[in-house]
Amino acid sequence: MASRGVASYNEPDGPVPPKRDMPTAFVRGFRELLTAALATVDPASNKRLGSCIGVYAFYDFDGEPIYVGQTREDFGTRVGRHLRGQRTDTLAYRILDPFEVAEMELYPLEYLRDDPAKKAKVDAVEYSVYVHAIGESKYRAILNEKIPPVSEPVELPPHQRFNLIPVGMREDREHPDVRIARRADTLSRVAAVAHERGEVSPGLRRVIVIQAVRLADLAAARLAYSEGRKRPDPASIDVHALVGNVMQEFSDGDGD
Repeated sequence: MASRGVASYNEPDGPVPPKRDMPTAFVRGFRELLTAALATVDPASNKRLGSCIGVYAFYDFDGEPIYVGQTREDFGTRVGRHLRGQRTDTLAYRILDPFEVAEMELYPLEYLRDDPAKKAKVDAVEYSVYVHAIGESKYRAILNEKIPPVSEPVELPPHQRFNLIPVGMREDREHPDVRIARRADTLSRVAAVAHERGEVSPGLRRVIVIQAVRLADLAAARLAYSEGRKRPDPASIDVHALVGNVMQEFSDGDGD
């Protein structure tokens, strides 16, 4: 008997479904929340956040910071590329899994758009947000392939934080077994990039280690839960001993 589920194919000569109906309910809900966040007005500039330049940070289902970036274009374009599956280096290298992003924080810097020193000032905010994220991370490391340019710390500007997980869908998406499987897949994919390309940055290899630590920690927590034990302390893994300094880029000595 033919299936009559929502994923069934059309009957012969059936109507062409609109593209907006093709994604899963989760993807549609995620994108709706992202669109609403980017449509929020920045009080300082009175512009939609999607039209503002600035710095952004992504957080996982545990509220753990996982990535910090900046845009001197606008949030709508840059963040949209990250979270709607459009091409960016971060996605091409399999560094960031959009389905691990549960929340995002936006630091609009629209007042710097026409500032002659815009690059240096945005860099300074990005580095300060990065340092803050490292301090908030239980691993004291996040998934940035490229550490922001080292800058004099500045006071973090006003920002807004948004949930991106549709109501009623969080429990399934944040289930440890789902996250372990996705995290293992992401690790496998970024390791494959390093294998296939060969000549990759030390930052990409650092990301492989950090992602492996994140996977090991989550898997160990799941094992402990199944055995009725307390979750292992993430500090039992010395991330800095494994990856070195995460506060500035490694120099290979030839100016690269």
